[in-house]
Amino acid sequence: MHGAFAHIGGYLATGLRDVTTDLGALDSEGWWAVVVSFEGKVTCARFDQVRPAGLPRPTTPWRGPAVGDWRSSLDQQAYERAVQHIREEIERGEVYQANICRIMSAPLRTPANPLALAARLHEGNPAPHAATISVPGLEVISASPELYLSKSGNIVTSGPIKGTGRTPEDLLEKDYAENVMIVDLVRNDLGRVADVGSVRVKALCEIEHHPGLVHLVSTVQATTEATWPELFAATFPPGSVTGAPKSSALNIINALEPEPRGPYCGAVGWVDADRREAALAVGIRTFWISGEEIHFGTGAGITWGSDPRLEWRETELKAARLIGLASREVGNGSSHLGQR
Repeated sequence: MHGAFAHIGGYLATGLRDVTTDLGALDSEGWWAVVVSFEGKVTCARFDQVRPAGLPRPTTPWRGPAVGDWRSSLDQQAYERAVQHIREEIERGEVYQANICRIMSAPLRTPANPLALAARLHEGNPAPHAATISVPGLEVISASPELYLSKSGNIVTSGPIKGTGRTPEDLLEKDYAENVMIVDLVRNDLGRVADVGSVRVKALCEIEHHPGLVHLVSTVQATTEATWPELFAATFPPGSVTGAPKSSALNIINALEPEPRGPYCGAVGWVDADRREAALAVGIRTFWISGEEIHFGTGAGITWGSDPRLEWRETELKAARLIGLASREVGNGSSHLGQR
C-alpha cells in the first residue's frame, strides 16, 4: 500500500486529511488514528476514507534484521541491577511497584514495509488490539493484547494486564497481588474524571490466553463526560506500565531507563469523534520504525517479591516470539535476546 494509512480494529483508513498534536481534536469530528508516546508526544491523524476491511496484502515481503543484530538498552546484568534497585526503593517505602523496561533496536538493510511486518504478526501472533499506522514521520506496528481506554458514548473502559506466564500454572501469588494493585491505581485515575460512584471493577484477575503465553487481565469501567485531554491528563501513562504510586514510579523509570520508550507503553488506537467511540491500546508488543532502525520494547513489573533473574526471563518471554517474527529468520527468537 502506498501513502498514509491505518489498519486498526478491523477498519482500513486511507485519504489522510490532517495530522495534529492536539488531543482536543479528538472531541471534534472525523475518524482518527492515534499514537501517544510514553513521554507524551501526540500524533492524531484524521482520515477521510474509513471502511471495515481485513489487513491488505503487502506488495513486498518483510525483510527484517538478523536475530543476532538486535541490541538492548539494558543487558541482563544492568536489568537485574535495576530490578534490585527498585526492590530497595520499595523497602524504603518510595514505591509499591514499578515497571522497568528495555528497548531493543536493530538496523534495517532495506526500506521498511510496515504492512509486510503487520501481515507477519497477524499470522504468527494475532492480537485483540493489533494496529498498523503509517503517516509521515511515524510508522507503528502493534500486536498489543491490552486495552488502555475504550469509549462508547459516556462509558469508558480500561483493561489492565498484570501477570505473565507460559501457562496458568506459572502465575505466582506476586502476579495476582500486582494486578490488584494496578486495578486500584486505574480506579483512582478514572475516578478523577468519572461521574461520582460510577467506577466499577467488572472483572478481576481473569486469565487470558495469547500465543505462547497467558496474562492476568482485569476490567475497570466508569461513566464520564470528560474530554480527551481530560481523560489523558487523569490516566496517562497507563498504570500497568508505570507502577504505584504512579508519580514515584515515573521518577524511578526516568532514573533507571537509559532510552526513551517512545510509542512503547504509550497509547495506540483509534477515535471516532462523530460516533463518540474509541479503542486505544497500551503500546506493548509494539514495533516502531525510525530512520533505518526498528525498535521494540519489553519489560516487567517489579514488586518486593520479584526475583531479578526471573524478571529478566519475563522480558525475554514477552519479546521472543515477536522478535523472531520480525527478524529475517522466522522463529521464536532466542534465549539471549538483546544481550549486546
